[in-house]
Formats: sequence, structure tokens, C-alpha cells
Amino acid sequence: MTKAVRLVETGKLLQLQEVPRPDIGEQDVLVRVKAAGICHSDAHYRTGVSPVGSLPLTLGHEVAGVVEEAGSQVTSAKVGDRVCLHYLVTCGDCFYCSTGNEQFCASGAMIGKHRDGGYAEYIGVPARNAFPIPDELSFQQGAALMCSSATSYHALRKGEVNQGETVAVFGVGGLGMSAVQLARAFGALDVYAVDVDQKKLETARDLGAIPVDASSRDPIEELRRLTEGKGVDVALELIGLPLTMQQAVQSLAIFGRAVIVGITDLTFEIAPYTDLLMKEAKVVGAADHLAQELPALIEMARRRTLDLSHLVTATIPLDAEAINEVLDRLERGEAGARTLILP
Repeated sequence: MTKAVRLVETGKLLQLQEVPRPDIGEQDVLVRVKAAGICHSDAHYRTGVSPVGSLPLTLGHEVAGVVEEAGSQVTSAKVGDRVCLHYLVTCGDCFYCSTGNEQFCASGAMIGKHRDGGYAEYIGVPARNAFPIPDELSFQQGAALMCSSATSYHALRKGEVNQGETVAVFGVGGLGMSAVQLARAFGALDVYAVDVDQKKLETARDLGAIPVDASSRDPIEELRRLTEGKGVDVALELIGLPLTMQQAVQSLAIFGRAVIVGITDLTFEIAPYTDLLMKEAKVVGAADHLAQELPALIEMARRRTLDLSHLVTATIPLDAEAINEVLDRLERGEAGARTLILP
């Protein structure tokens, strides 16, 4: 038996339980978890804002560790390999998988949401979900890449950022810290970090962003001022609030693209004429990320084009009380960029 911290009932605190060590198939790997990130999505799963699979369920979709066992048909990984895990487990054969859009696989399952995740000592996944971690990166950095950085990377691709454009990042927590850096790597001339947290804004400035303090001024007016009345070419909404989603759309320049990433079960208003039609602007949803995007992202981190040193702000043991406290802070908007569980 091994330990795992699990969601037993929606709306209730997570519990530490004894569970069997995962069985693996011929094409799977068993990974001893070395680091697992606590994402804001996990707080949504706990409350039920975003429904999960059958309960009880081990949460945690940002996972890195060491291959403990490999199935008989596995050739891409071996015992002892340091790996980070792509969190979408898919069939690999359907139309969406074959066209590189596996997040829409009808039989797809997300670790930590639809199948047991990384708030545990061990996890079993298909070998194709395990990506090597370069020696230059820690397990903590590898885990954080698998959601916060990967989701931002995918969102910027969906926003079709071009050389010389301007980007506004609404929310500079775990995703936003990566988004600020990746936007520059994509060729953005100016990147604006919009938040109400002064410490996060200072960190964003250190990473090359122009801070916009939404607690003391209207961020739309400030972005208009900073862009000489034009607005931004791309706006990423990473918070999940109707207000910031609306602000992301309203901040756009002509031909601008607002990419909605944050999760909420609420709606927000758009003025079709002024916000969309007269700008030929676009509002785009960004769901998860793709396995094909991960090698380039990992290499960017290895080369430090993406600096992950600001991303992990705290570490805790595999302890239900400590994990629940972090989820509580995430719900209140008080947590740092990323807290990692180190089993």
C-alpha cells in the first residue's frame, strides 16, 4: 500500500488515504512522484466548479518523478529516468489525436481529474505521456512546466502572437509568470502584466513586463494610455473572473485577440458592436495544451529562455492538511505563483 491525498466528496476537504500501488500495462510506466504542483484548477475540482470523474480521486496534474517500473513493450523510457508527465491520457488513434488536438479525444482522461493524479507516492501512465527532464532542470521545475507553463504556451499559440505585437497578461500567478516570459519569446514587443497584487507585479517587472496595477486604476484606461490609444494585440485572461474576461476583450486593439484561459461557471458581457465588430476582434478559448508543444517548452526552460526560478514559491509534504490550506488560499486569491508537494 502507498499514500495518496484524495478528493472523497465534492465540497469537502481532501483526505490522506492508503491505496494500492498502481498496476501498469505493457505500454505504461510507473513513476515515483518527486514533485506535484497545486494548481488553481485543483481548488475548482474540490469545490465542484469544474466537475471531476468518479470519486474518490487523487488530485494533481502537474507531476514529475522517476520511472520505477516500465511495461514490457516500453522503449521510450527506462527505470531510473527523470520524467515529467503530460496530463492528458488519450487513445492516440481518433481524429483529434491523429490531427494533434488530443485535448478533444472522446476517450481522453486528465490525470488528477478523470483518473488518479500526482498527490501521491506513485502514479501510473502510458509511456508516451512521460517526457524526459533535462539535467539542468529540477523535478519541481519539471512539474510546474506541465500545466502553468504549458497552458500559457498553448494560449499564446492560440492568440497567434506575431513579432512586434503587444500582449496583456491578466493575472500573473503561476500561469502568468510563464506567460510574460513566453510572450517575449514569441516576439512580443511589449508585455503588460495586469494584477492587483503588488508582489506579483514586482516579480513580473523583474521578468520584463510593464506592470499595470488594477487595484489603483482602471486597467483598460491604463492599457490604452500605454499603447497610445490603440489597445493590445493579444490579451490573455488567466484568472477566471467575469470582470477580467470582459476587461481582456475591452483592452483589444483593431484585429486583437482575447484568449480566455481562466475557469469559471459564470458568464460575462460583450458589446458586439464596439468590442468585436468595429475592431474585427476575436475571442478565443484555450483548452489545456498539446503533447507536441512540450519538447519545445522543455528546451526553452533548459536554455533559460523561460526562467522558472520565480515560479515555485513554496514546497510542502504529502499532507492533507497542508494541501487543503494551499487550496483555501488559492480560493481566496492569496496563494503565491506555485506550491509544490514533495512526497
